[in-house]
Amino acid sequence: MPAQVLCFGELLLRLGAPGRELLLQSPRLEVFVGGAEANVAVSLAKFGHRTALIGALPDNALGAAALAEMRRHGVDVSQVRLSELGRMGLYFLSQGAMHRPSEVLYDRADSAFALADAADYDWPGLLSGVEWLHMSGVTPALGAQCAEAALAAARNARKLGVKVSFDGNYRQKLWQASRGDAPAILNGIMAEADILFADHRDMAVVLQVDFEGDTPEALFVKAAEAAFREFPQLERFASTVRVQHSVDHHSLSALMLTRNGAKHRSPAKELSHIVDRIGGGDAFAAGLLHGLLTGMDDAQSLHFGLAAACLKHSVPGDVNLLSAGDVAA
Repeated sequence: MPAQVLCFGELLLRLGAPGRELLLQSPRLEVFVGGAEANVAVSLAKFGHRTALIGALPDNALGAAALAEMRRHGVDVSQVRLSELGRMGLYFLSQGAMHRPSEVLYDRADSAFALADAADYDWPGLLSGVEWLHMSGVTPALGAQCAEAALAAARNARKLGVKVSFDGNYRQKLWQASRGDAPAILNGIMAEADILFADHRDMAVVLQVDFEGDTPEALFVKAAEAAFREFPQLERFASTVRVQHSVDHHSLSALMLTRNGAKHRSPAKELSHIVDRIGGGDAFAAGLLHGLLTGMDDAQSLHFGLAAACLKHSVPGDVNLLSAGDVAA
């Protein structure tokens, strides 16, 4: 059967310093498989949905191991292409501690995914029978071919009646490396989206405006209203709101505004003794999409998404591995 949710993005290896060490403080690195879209695909599979990941990987032991990890969690990777060109995308992580922030180093240039020809993706065929297409702003930031493919995916989904969710996920370092026109490219993809996971910082980049507000909620509302004016097809605009007291103690809430003006807010949860915050936004997106796919109303979907995001902070690695029952509880 076709996937309910198709995710298009790069599958990565994360190489992290163990514990709270600095990178190569000791000669060891811990390996996790992840990536923004892959994280959403795995989480939705854990929630009981049929999910598939589309992309490209090097035809070597690293690519094979990443695919095996996705299969282990129930994600269909039968359409991921193995390529003789390019390498495995990597990033390195040193977890912060106390008042020392975490540090991420990207090593993704000339990956198999970045070098894949945009024309090789048969989007009408890949999207056949799919209910939702999910992508993030990381993908078009990786180069011209990735940006072209992401835009083609979104436009084909719109034509075929497939719902599109897009996570702004603006990564300045990646856009600087690829030298892409972030405002124009992201604007083109967002123009096809039914739901945006974004905040005022994402929209400031895309719309080239500065938003003013006394509170995070006020900034969110102004950004959402601007997005609804710019993108006539957009139905929902959602985001988490994070307050960092220290590396190990955050407060996390969630907001969503709909085109009809309804505003939903899930109150802040205190997160202490955080295990791993990487992938929290992806867990939120997967949780909210799960709510919409299963008939929850907007308020319930937002609440479920926030609960999923909070629980992700208790799980090492990039992916939320907990079930829908765990989140509901």
